[in-house]
Amino acid sequence: MRKYGAICIGLAAALAIIAPAAAQVPGDAAALATKASEFYNAGKYAEALPLAQQVLLIVEKRFGPEHPDIVPSVTNVALIYQRLGHHREAEPLFQRAVTIREKALGPNHILVSPALGNLAGLYRIMGRLSEAEPLFKRALAIEEKVRGPEHPDVANTLHQLARIYWVQNRVDEVTPVFQRVLAIREKAYGADHPAVAQTLNDMAGFYRDQGRHEQVEPLFKRVLAMTEKALGPEHLAVAAALNNLSVLYQEMGRHAEAEPLARRALAIREKTLGPDHPHVAVSIHNLAELYRSLGRKEEAAEFARREEAIRAKQR
Repeated sequence: MRKYGAICIGLAAALAIIAPAAAQVPGDAAALATKASEFYNAGKYAEALPLAQQVLLIVEKRFGPEHPDIVPSVTNVALIYQRLGHHREAEPLFQRAVTIREKALGPNHILVSPALGNLAGLYRIMGRLSEAEPLFKRALAIEEKVRGPEHPDVANTLHQLARIYWVQNRVDEVTPVFQRVLAIREKAYGADHPAVAQTLNDMAGFYRDQGRHEQVEPLFKRVLAMTEKALGPEHLAVAAALNNLSVLYQEMGRHAEAEPLARRALAIREKTLGPDHPHVAVSIHNLAELYRSLGRKEEAAEFARREEAIRAKQR
């Protein structure tokens, strides 16, 4: 089975956390925090990790292990682990961020909401949907009460809930939630913003699962164009968009159009993430499937061996 992927563009809430306020980072850590943020936003997560870890050690020493000002630095390290596919390392850090903010600010403070959302997002990625959904709903309730029903933070949380409903095949709940997300984001950011592209990408994936193929190709092509314009041609979000359009073309029997897209997606991911990342395995898997369909057995077998080698390292 060929594999689609989410467009991980990095919504406002996550990127804001990666750049803590000056008061939260002592002077000797400010340069490290800035450089870690630059690496993170460029998709260079392996380079960002040791810098973010150093910042965390510094702020813990300065403020103490339970002070709310350390939460951005705790979250930074967790987010980078998540992007690297190191979910077991990310989970306790996200949990720690929730605990610190609840204890310091109370359970319904607006700053508790992003901490809940980050933990819930990790659980969604890990397939622990029964744990993710109530956390997202709790975050949503806080955001709607404090921010109002049309705030971008509300759209971010609704988007995550739509993904959960989609995986759970709660079809009637998915479309209205996505439509609400799209309306909020277009109003807040404009029609060409990366967050709008992320919404369109997931809507296209959902339509594809429902057999509504005539609606899928123009959405995926629009997402690719928007993402390249906003983030540049070698960003990981571009790789995801290339992957998705390639898989669609494979399923439509348009193999000549699919191959260069899949090859480009693989090249971006290998360059940015390294040869053994799970997202690299996805690209390799899809190329193996493409070559099987074309009867290019030797190439298919070689890519299958590469995928298995990566999967074996992750076990």
